[in-house]
Amino acid sequence: MRVSERKRVFNVRRKRALKDSVKTVAKAVAGGSADVSALLSKAYQAIDKAAKRGVIKANTAARKKSRLTKLVVRTTHA
Repeated sequence: MRVSERKRVFNVRRKRALKDSVKTVAKAVAGGSADVSALLSKAYQAIDKAAKRGVIKANTAARKKSRLTKLVVRTTHA
């Protein structure tokens, strides 16, 4: 029971980091921030770590990365 509780804490922490980084990118895009590419890189890192640890599945990670990239490209080139 203690091991599963410890793993849950790590998983929740990883998922929170993932959600925070994705929201940061979305806010930066909406605000027209210049450092979107650096934030996108951090979001990719959080997504990949979550997928590697099994917090989210590989296809979910790919989908999130694709949608984030599409959001950034659409707003920077529009």
